Amino acid sequence: MRAVLSRVSSASVTVDGAVVGEVGRGLLALVGVGRDDDAGRARALARKVHELRVFPTDDGARSAADLGLPVLVVSQFTLYADTRKGRRPSWDGAAPGELAEPLVAEVVAELRRRGGTVETGVFGARMAVASVNDGPMTLLLEV
Repeated sequence: MRAVLSRVSSASVTVDGAVVGEVGRGLLALVGVGRDDDAGRARALARKVHELRVFPTDDGARSAADLGLPVLVVSQFTLYADTRKGRRPSWDGAAPGELAEPLVAEVVAELRRRGGTVETGVFGARMAVASVNDGPMTLLLEV
C-alpha cells in the first residue's frame, strides 16, 4: 500500500458539490492499494499514518495520535500509475475496486480503533480534494 501524507492546516473533499469530509489542522492521506496488498498492510499503513511524528512542538515532534489530530483519508488508485514508458500511465499495478475498497475501509477502521478521528472521501467517486499544506510537509509512505 502507498499513501501520500500531508500535514495540513485544513483539507476537504467534495463530491457532486457537497463536502463529504473535512478536517482542520491534521493530516491528509491519499491512499493507494496495490494488487498484492492485504488487511495486514492496511493496518500497518494506518499505524504509520497515525503515529508518524510530523508535527513540530517545543520538545520535539509529535504524531497525530499524540496531539489528537484528525486524518482525512481519500482513496487514490493513481498512486500505482506506472509512467516509465510512453506518455500514458498504466494502471496495472493498482488493485481492482473490489479488492481496494475494503482495504481502504480497513485503513479507516484501524485509525478509528487506535482512537483517531477520521473523515473520508467516497470510494470510486470523482472527488475534488482541497488542502492547505502546513510546512509544506508531504511524505510518500509505503508498507
